Amino acid sequence: MAIDIPEDLIMLERSAVEEQRKALTKPYTAEGWAAWREAAATFQAAVTAHAEAAGVSRSALEMAVKKAVLHPEPSLDED
Repeated sequence: MAIDIPEDLIMLERSAVEEQRKALTKPYTAEGWAAWREAAATFQAAVTAHAEAAGVSRSALEMAVKKAVLHPEPSLDED
């Protein structure tokens, strides 16, 4: 069964990945990682809420979103 992935979850995970990328460019500080922690927490809360509302496995939904963001399918529209 394929899991329907809402676009808002894709955008939230992309934001968390981007904040993590930025945090990794500098030496660790709590302040430097705060934006990543906040973005990741926002994504996690949204995944939990959507999984409960849709009646799907939370972990399966999270894995599907992360796969879609980190390993996107190539577009067939590109020539």
